[in-house]
Amino acid sequence: MTTYTYKALDKKGKEKKGTLEADSARLLRQQLRFMDLIPIEVTSITNNKIKDSKSVFNSKINTAELALVTRQLSTLVGASIPIEECLQAVAAQCDKPKVKAMITSVRGGVIEGHNLAESMRSFPFIFDNLFCSMVAAGEKSGHLEKVLDRLADYTEQRQAMKSKMMQAMIYPVVLTLVAITVVSILLTSVVPQVVGQFEHMGATLPTSTQVLIAISHILRSYGLYFIIFVLSALFLFKYWLTKGKNQLKADRFLLLVPVIGKVANELNTARFARTLSILNSSYVPLIEAMSIAGTVLSNEYIKLKVGEASDRITEGTSLGAALTNIKLFPPMMLHMIISGEQSGELGNMLECAADNQDKQFSAQVTVAIGLFEPALVISMAGVVLFIVMAILQPILQLNNIVAG
Repeated sequence: MTTYTYKALDKKGKEKKGTLEADSARLLRQQLRFMDLIPIEVTSITNNKIKDSKSVFNSKINTAELALVTRQLSTLVGASIPIEECLQAVAAQCDKPKVKAMITSVRGGVIEGHNLAESMRSFPFIFDNLFCSMVAAGEKSGHLEKVLDRLADYTEQRQAMKSKMMQAMIYPVVLTLVAITVVSILLTSVVPQVVGQFEHMGATLPTSTQVLIAISHILRSYGLYFIIFVLSALFLFKYWLTKGKNQLKADRFLLLVPVIGKVANELNTARFARTLSILNSSYVPLIEAMSIAGTVLSNEYIKLKVGEASDRITEGTSLGAALTNIKLFPPMMLHMIISGEQSGELGNMLECAADNQDKQFSAQVTVAIGLFEPALVISMAGVVLFIVMAILQPILQLNNIVAG
């Protein structure tokens, strides 16, 4: 059978969309007519089309939806239901046509004789390499139910961390935008009107007032050009990162930046520890697990060093020794991994190390934001104080002249 997406009209002329399986497009149209629907468009979903860059599936589904689908599959597989029937049941419960079509197409691949992991690889924008490798390992080991359950946990944890990051960044971003907006309004609208009165009087203005007038004039005259320059510089920098090893150089420099570098390092080590822990507990070989865990890292320099550690493991070096040599991971994490290797409890120690790294990352983000907020408030207060003093100084001079 082939999976088709369709558009049709019901008796009231309302458009309906959905996904169905049929032996041919002609038979599908007949099936739609039996359902009192008038077919408008019928499109075949094939593996080649799914891989096309213009495919509707080349965009990620909601993380919560992915976690729910994975959890449902885990429950059904645990009930010893054939995987094809599990996928059919999950597809029937999906409300969104896009997700339903995706699951139905995966089921089609399973019906054709492919295993679940191979069918999922047709959707790289939904099921990444980590996801598919774990499913493949679960199928080979006979522990697919446990692997799917861990994947659902991992997906939910990743979404929780992303939400925590977004919530933590909202206040600093809003505060920064408000600060920039307030200062810009003061310099371009308020300051010229107030200070302009002193210029008409022909009085000699203090240095601070003259500086303020100059800054105000520059912003009013060249502010738009400055914004264009900044946006162009950002675009050129982004383009520069795509050339050669520039991204690697930039990521290496980022790790040296105070506070920001620490946060970036904690983020990547936490992600690496969690991914390696899940892969190890899902019966994925260590060499393959290292390779997959390296792909989830966002910092190219750390990714390069993890690759070097993976090469050392291939040569016979232990995991703890290989990670120690690259000098990027925290001592506590390394100690736990080495202890796990020596005691034969590497899986449990990796999970503990992942939990510890998640806590360290959350603490580092809290510290970074805790430092940023007062620094921004102090900077804002300093700028406003300078503006106020630059305006008050001429007034005080005039008062002294009148009093004299």
